[in-house]
Amino acid sequence: MAENKADKNKNNKGRKKLEIKELETDVLIIGGGTAGCYAAITLGKNSDLSVVVAEKANIKRSGCLAAGINAINAYNVKGRVPQDYVDYAAKDANGIVRHDLLITAANRFNEITAEVEKLGLVILKDENGEYVARGNRNIKINGENFKPILADAVKKTKNVRVLNTLNITDLLVKDGKVYGAVGFSIKKEEVFVIRAKKVIISTGGAAGLYKPNNPGFSRHKMWYPPFNTGAGYAMGILAGAEMTTFEMRFIALRCKDTIAPVGTIAQGVGAKQVNSRGVVYEDKYGLTTSERVYGTVRENQLGNGPCYLKTSGISKEESESLLKAYLNMAPSQTLKWIESGKNPNEQDVEIEGTEPYIVGGHTASGFWVNTNRETTINGLYAAGDVAGGCPQKYVTGALAEGEIAALDIISKLADKKKINCGKIDKNVENFLDEQKNQIINQYEKIRNTEAKRFSTEDMEEGMQKIMDEYAGGISTNYQFNEKQLNLAKQKIDQLIELSDELSADNMHDLMFAYELKERLIVCKSLIEHLFFRKETRWHSFNENLDYPETDENYFKYVNSRLVNGELEVFMREIVKEERYEHSN
Repeated sequence: MAENKADKNKNNKGRKKLEIKELETDVLIIGGGTAGCYAAITLGKNSDLSVVVAEKANIKRSGCLAAGINAINAYNVKGRVPQDYVDYAAKDANGIVRHDLLITAANRFNEITAEVEKLGLVILKDENGEYVARGNRNIKINGENFKPILADAVKKTKNVRVLNTLNITDLLVKDGKVYGAVGFSIKKEEVFVIRAKKVIISTGGAAGLYKPNNPGFSRHKMWYPPFNTGAGYAMGILAGAEMTTFEMRFIALRCKDTIAPVGTIAQGVGAKQVNSRGVVYEDKYGLTTSERVYGTVRENQLGNGPCYLKTSGISKEESESLLKAYLNMAPSQTLKWIESGKNPNEQDVEIEGTEPYIVGGHTASGFWVNTNRETTINGLYAAGDVAGGCPQKYVTGALAEGEIAALDIISKLADKKKINCGKIDKNVENFLDEQKNQIINQYEKIRNTEAKRFSTEDMEEGMQKIMDEYAGGISTNYQFNEKQLNLAKQKIDQLIELSDELSADNMHDLMFAYELKERLIVCKSLIEHLFFRKETRWHSFNENLDYPETDENYFKYVNSRLVNGELEVFMREIVKEERYEHSN
């Protein structure tokens, strides 16, 4: 009996097959967060190149700035120069940084701040019209609308097309060169195949790898956006890009339960870290970012917890300033004070560490890039939290990296006749078509699969439990040993196998399936990096119980890349040149 033509366009669940839409552009930006938006603005302002921004959510409220922020945390305040910032970041990371990346970002901090002020960002000023400093490197802002301001500027930029609710999953790569990417709409049954001359990945870091502070309904009450799943890392790893320093995890010291930032208190009113006996302990362990977390963990282990930021006794004016400051980014902390019936100057603020994250905005984890932020894949750039080697970059660093990548792309595409999307070798074209079809077939497979033993959420909880117990999560005080890491590797591999059975009832479920897959790939790479660095260079961030001391033989970058399906981990020498270019 002849098959009905309509039935050929349906999958096993009776749904229509995904509609395929093909686009061409000069530049594809994957991720419309801070770096992605500023890259688009820069491209529009300085060229006539066509740009597509693909954003999983909506650029108006996506990325780390979604809820706002109350300070520019990377700024050269009066009396300070960019090199001061480089020295601070290098010291905080115990030297495992790329000085070329830090200085090129720091040179742009103030200029970019002035630019976003012109776009409408409110920056606090004193009676002399000077920016109000908060410590040695920060200035105060009213940043609740920071992201909408950037998004509005993007929408007004010529030749930029924004595709919201488009989840990019895979890069199109042949012989170490990028040709575009493939993704799907999370609302419509559509696939987008986007061919591009250059691609910028700005998808942020990875949250949700470990079991978080709060359970159940509140599990997404975390420091880093739960929607940042390491998608860019996963795409890059699978495409063979070189990654760096995943073992320098980031654990944020935060206000207990609300997970609100503590810098507003520590720097804003000079509050010290004290234990339950009222003893200031921060000087005992050190003042780097990792040491502040480590000291808090140790004091609790020694029976001196809970630990606090001492705000009791601050002035009434300082207390009121804290209540207002948190409204710009973490209103839950202000609400907690109000609910308790006591103002900040009447009680200390309990603090705790979060679960570990992989995030290049605070540590050096991410893509291995050259000075212009191009990765080891030709034509593929990384900017913001997804780019490695440049810790403590924060918002202005992400903006700077978006600008640096965009300007390099403009210089390389200045003569558009040299590169033409439409004229690619026939063999390459055939390879990319096959690659595209494999990606789309994977989408259809998940949509076709009937629900089996475990849901995506079940597997996510299993992954977080494994990472928490065997790869240095909260329950083990961030500590691990090689036996535990080997168990973590085995168990994550088992979950990766099980993830082949994932199913999706709709496009939103398909997104969740890919978010889990992305996290599992990042977990696997992270475990290998933790295993490779046989020392403890950053307390808590990589607290290796088998190797509790610092070993100067490891004063190098730990890098990795996928070769023939296997992850190769190796070391690179510390880059001392002012400009770095990939050589192998």
